[in-house]
Amino acid sequence: MMGRVSACSPLYHSPLTTSYHPPTTLQWNGKLSEGQQEASNLVKLTIQENKKLLVWAVCGSGKTEVLFNGLEAAILENKTICIATPRTDVVLELLPRLRKVFPNIDISGLYAGSTDPLTSFIISTTHQLVRYKNFFDVMIIDEVDAFPFEYDATLKYAVQKARKDCGALIYLTATPSKKILQQVNEQSLPHVRIPARFHRHPLPIPRYVWIGNWRKSIQKGKVPKLLIQWLKIQFDNKKPVMLFVPSIKLIEQLQYLLEAVGVSCEAVHSEDPERVEKVKNFRAAHYPLLLTTTILERGVTIENVSVGVLGAEAEIFTENALVQIAGRAGRSEKYPDGEIALFHFGKTNDMVLAVRHIKKMNIEAERRGWLK
Repeated sequence: MMGRVSACSPLYHSPLTTSYHPPTTLQWNGKLSEGQQEASNLVKLTIQENKKLLVWAVCGSGKTEVLFNGLEAAILENKTICIATPRTDVVLELLPRLRKVFPNIDISGLYAGSTDPLTSFIISTTHQLVRYKNFFDVMIIDEVDAFPFEYDATLKYAVQKARKDCGALIYLTATPSKKILQQVNEQSLPHVRIPARFHRHPLPIPRYVWIGNWRKSIQKGKVPKLLIQWLKIQFDNKKPVMLFVPSIKLIEQLQYLLEAVGVSCEAVHSEDPERVEKVKNFRAAHYPLLLTTTILERGVTIENVSVGVLGAEAEIFTENALVQIAGRAGRSEKYPDGEIALFHFGKTNDMVLAVRHIKKMNIEAERRGWLK
């Protein structure tokens, strides 16, 4: 990743003089929900006492806002802070939000190709943390279960190395991995759960739509009729659509076929250098349909969006991936009800578990009195 290094190559590190944070107050007038407030209190305590915490919060619950009071406490104590996330897209979403609520603090965004100067408060991809050693007093890992962080021991080591031994460590996710849940069950990792969204409406439940042998249809140069009909209904209701597809190859085929029948769309995937700009254009309603791989399963908010998954039975659509994908819908207080369609050629355990996961969160939120 960093170029050739052999066992006999010396590696150097040196302390970086951290800048002093001027006294500041949080510039945010919002109000936390009951679930957010409970989590916020624990985040602040975890940072002050340099402990560990898992914030297990449903998609759209407002995890970023939960951090604000804890971050303010860290800033006032002149602590070095890192919010790390596996993907550049999420860094670019978080940067303007944090800079807006902490306007007097220099916050750097670090990712491949970024040019921000180094500061003592960074929002970074996990890859960039290989450049740090024993530096951060506060380490927050957003979307801790996301690819590639969950599957790459190198990145986990980089996070461990970058954080001070006595520093606070906070995990954020809507879908904890089995390893993290094991730590929770063993009570070695304290946690707080937010089962409700900030707007107090229940999570939309995905519905199963049997679509037949959709791969065969595409190979024959046809878009399945049920999919076309569903897209037309969403467009008629003035709803933008995110359609998740299992692979880049299928995205390219599907885009060609949809445009051939008059459906205006754009496509993004991990190898697309223009994906940030395309998502921005989609948010600005330049086109009604965005085809995507799981690269946009998390960290992206589009108001009033409908969500479809073509080939929901594909191996890449795990329980966690489907829960995250479903979490794109209904995030806005203005449009809390979202359409989520799982187009499939046969239900899988992961599909059933994802729907069960979402229903369980709604039941818990209802029981705690956190739903309207």
